[in-house]
Amino acid sequence: MILTLTIVSLLAIGYPTLLVLVGVVLVMFVMLIGLQRRQSRQLKSELEQLDKLNDRNVEAEFVLKAMHLATWHLDTRTGILSVDMDFRDKSSWVAPLEGASNNRLISFLYPPDVDAVMKTMNDLCEGRIEEYHMEYRVMIPHTDKFYWEESYATVVERDVESKPLSIVGTTMRVDYRKRMEQELIDARVRAEESDRMKSAFISNMSHEIRTPLNAIVGFTSVLPSVTSDEERSGLLNMIHDNTQKLLYIIEDVVSISRIESGQEKLVLTEFDLNMVMMEYVELIRKEQNPSVEISTHFAFEKLQITSDINHLGQILKHLLSNAVKFTKQGIIVVGYEKPAGGKVSIWVRDTGIGIAEEYQERVFERFFKVNEFVPGAGLGLCICQAMAASLRGTISLESKPDKGTKVTVTIPIR
Repeated sequence: MILTLTIVSLLAIGYPTLLVLVGVVLVMFVMLIGLQRRQSRQLKSELEQLDKLNDRNVEAEFVLKAMHLATWHLDTRTGILSVDMDFRDKSSWVAPLEGASNNRLISFLYPPDVDAVMKTMNDLCEGRIEEYHMEYRVMIPHTDKFYWEESYATVVERDVESKPLSIVGTTMRVDYRKRMEQELIDARVRAEESDRMKSAFISNMSHEIRTPLNAIVGFTSVLPSVTSDEERSGLLNMIHDNTQKLLYIIEDVVSISRIESGQEKLVLTEFDLNMVMMEYVELIRKEQNPSVEISTHFAFEKLQITSDINHLGQILKHLLSNAVKFTKQGIIVVGYEKPAGGKVSIWVRDTGIGIAEEYQERVFERFFKVNEFVPGAGLGLCICQAMAASLRGTISLESKPDKGTKVTVTIPIR
């Protein structure tokens, strides 16, 4: 019935008017379809952008996790820090960030770093700087240990007066990198020290070898023209003494080279410690100053130990040689104490010139000499320390200037 009335109404309007109405309806229909398509394309584009944003968020989170970073926001009005994500290495203790205030965070810092961190944070919160990058140490509670952290931060929101309202930042642990940096610094120091010691070695060796060599060459050239048997004997003795000095220097260089290259091997045998020590005492008596008395102090008449007799012999030779070299008058005492804890302490004590306290640790370094004018390559105590270590022992030194020196070597007896 309604349809019939509609058709009748349209016929009453007239055919031309009907065509116009139909055209308007068609145009509106086409425009509606076009608008729908544009909205569909816009919606599709927005969905694609959202997908991309989600993907980027996932990628960003993955990067943060891979780098063990924590991201955070700081409200400058309240001083409260809120954490977005925290992927720091938590295998050991880390300072909590979520909800912490500036004062709370400062309390975790290593005391020497507090002032620098506080100044930088205050400058950032007050707007004096735009961003900061800092490395600082964080204390581990109830210990004297700390770990390293690195932080970046920048202002992301300001008020109408351009004062910072919000700060965003990242924090990460950098213990491994700091260790690597320290190892590189140590390696550089060792390389520089090695270069310095090489130069010292060349300088010392050129002097130490040239001195006895010049004497040998000089006395040998004079020897054919000497007719007196007494003078000839004196020259031969001098040539012999300087030859022995040259051999000692070369032996020291060879010994330290073998030690450093790892070629020095232990040969363990059982022997009487008293007999070995007396053997080297008798050898050194030939070099002693007449105004110096050499005596012994043995805890037992006989003590069987198992060790490397050659390594122990080198230790005794160098300790006794040093004692004779630096003692012009007084006494030199060689001895050992009763074994304790499976070890025996062997010592050489003299009343020589002694060593100042600031040099007492350095005398065990290669080529170090307290007095450059005293003959020697500066290898004796270094060799003693290396030999004692090879015997799984230790070496120590007590000395006072003008009072004398006592060097003690403690080694296992089995």
